[in-house]
Amino acid sequence: MFSKKYIHSTLVWLLFLNSLIISAQNSNDKLTYCNPVNLNYRFCLDEPSRREAADPVIVNFKGEYFLFASKSGGYWYSSNLVDWNFVTTPDLPIEDYAPAAVVINDEIYFTASTNGDKVPVIYKSAKPKTGRWEVVNSNFPIQNVDPDLFLDDDGRLYLYYGCSNIEPLYAVELDRTTFMPIGEPVACMNADIENNGWERPGDYNERSERPWTEGAWMTKFNGKYYLQYSTPGTEFRSYADGMYVADNPLGPFKLSEYNPFSYRPSGFATGAGHSATFQDNYGNYWHISSTTISVKHKFERRLSLFPVFFNEDGYAYTYTGFGDYPISIPQRKIENEEDYLSGWMLLSYNKKVTASSSLPEYGVEKSVDENIRTYWSAKDGKKGQWLQVDLEDVYTVNAVQLNFAEHTTTILGRDPGIYYQYMLEYSTDGKTWQVLADKTKNKEDAPHDYIVVQNPVKARYVRVKNYHTPSGTFAMSGFRVFGNGSGAKPAAVTTITAERQTDNNCSVKLNWEKIENTTGYNIRYGTAPDKLFLNYQVYGDNHIQINSLSKKQNYYFVVDSFNENGITKGSTISEIK
Repeated sequence: MFSKKYIHSTLVWLLFLNSLIISAQNSNDKLTYCNPVNLNYRFCLDEPSRREAADPVIVNFKGEYFLFASKSGGYWYSSNLVDWNFVTTPDLPIEDYAPAAVVINDEIYFTASTNGDKVPVIYKSAKPKTGRWEVVNSNFPIQNVDPDLFLDDDGRLYLYYGCSNIEPLYAVELDRTTFMPIGEPVACMNADIENNGWERPGDYNERSERPWTEGAWMTKFNGKYYLQYSTPGTEFRSYADGMYVADNPLGPFKLSEYNPFSYRPSGFATGAGHSATFQDNYGNYWHISSTTISVKHKFERRLSLFPVFFNEDGYAYTYTGFGDYPISIPQRKIENEEDYLSGWMLLSYNKKVTASSSLPEYGVEKSVDENIRTYWSAKDGKKGQWLQVDLEDVYTVNAVQLNFAEHTTTILGRDPGIYYQYMLEYSTDGKTWQVLADKTKNKEDAPHDYIVVQNPVKARYVRVKNYHTPSGTFAMSGFRVFGNGSGAKPAAVTTITAERQTDNNCSVKLNWEKIENTTGYNIRYGTAPDKLFLNYQVYGDNHIQINSLSKKQNYYFVVDSFNENGITKGSTISEIK
């Protein structure tokens, strides 16, 4: 027989364990981020006033991640790929485009894009957190536009470079002691718009002029050399990375069967070009990419981070499906795409929005249209301006992303006074409000602020009130609320037709049945039924034309439906010869 004291203590312990389980279920204990990555992007030094960061590189140095990007006034480091610390430096050419970095032994080596009369310089640092660097080679003889430094596992060092709508990408071996070229550069690859639809310019690869071939990056996996390149132009939503493969670091290179390697022309954060591929501390591969806005200036850009898969059979791809929804950072080795998805769905798309005021042509509906190039603006940036979204039902809210549009800003460069202060509130009835996040004392620059609600709440209404805007008006390109409903997922798409265009074999027209109660559709496609690596997200419509195919390959397509309650995989695969 058990004593009453034993039974009582056991019940108390079981109740405690149960409370821990409930607490874990009701809290957001996973590490997530949301593209565009929430960095303190610098305002450019010239007019018009706009932020820019592009052509990124991340290297894993002693278990931490160092991020370099064009025109950023410095660089960042992080221990978890979510929280970034900014470093300024007097030693590096931080106003140059397209930085390159590589880890050799216990040091990071750095160079940047050069052209004209400027002489390339190579630097190194054993303590990059300090911002102190020293010169390794002050007179490099090659104008290495868009450089990439690659250290092979046999200790040999290579440089890949090129940025042109005429010339190919080149590669040359470097001496590890002098950092001077060994031998003559060799041509690696060039554009082929006749056969490669993803290389054709335009937001949706609809144009026919020569593209820019640039942004080389080399990755070695399982004895193969994977050379990625960016195309067709940084200002396009279709900005992508293609892939060539070789058995040797200097080639010859053959076009990969699975292209483009990285592609995201649709959704809120679009563009996935001029990227770097790296491994985290658990062996997972990642892809840090340039994302386009290109409204105030064609070089108005941000950064996005996507998971990458290299397979023992030789194929490689970047997973961009739902690539601007909250993404989980795993704390272990991951094998499946789904393990990166947080499970939090978009709740705010095209929902009812009201505001304290609006400027003509910058209406409230543009804050929830999932288009980073359009935005709502209040009439000014004074304290008290507000924006409110009615989710039209009560949902569980897990996270909010606030993307500030910075309308009529006059800021140039960096300044300690550049930050947003606001109050984020929620309500179930639109009358009684509670605090979701209090940023009224914030002093951190966060233009794409991503707020994870530690204890998820039930809400129908979410409202943001302005307390401080650093310049211009209080404006937002994306008031994005994420979480889940308690209703049913949409039905599966069972009918899909795919018609390849006879006058343009790189193009396909897709149509599928319209499913009720959907937010949108995600098209998965590829060159084999079990290799549907590419993703194309569609809101509202049940048809699309995709112009990024390879002229020489067959393709397979399936359409998934999704809403606030989750994703339903399509059940029909359509093939085009």
